[in-house]
Amino acid sequence: MLVNVMENVVTSILDLNKKKYPDACFCQKCTDDIKAIALNKLPAKYVSTIKGEAIVRATETLTAQNKTDIDFAIINAMEFVIKNPRH
Repeated sequence: MLVNVMENVVTSILDLNKKKYPDACFCQKCTDDIKAIALNKLPAKYVSTIKGEAIVRATETLTAQNKTDIDFAIINAMEFVIKNPRH
């Protein structure tokens, strides 16, 4: 098992942000583009165990600054894809 915890976090936060952008397209292609753009702006957090994933989620990705950075990356990616959809 090798998981980029940041990908799971971005997916979760993106799901929450979808409600704030009712006019945006969230087809699979647009969603994948948003996640790819956001993840390329964020540091990867790879783990190889479920315990490691829990520790990273609790300590790294959920600090106030990291959450702000993640939100910022997702919102910027969403705005870019809204203006430049590829579907």
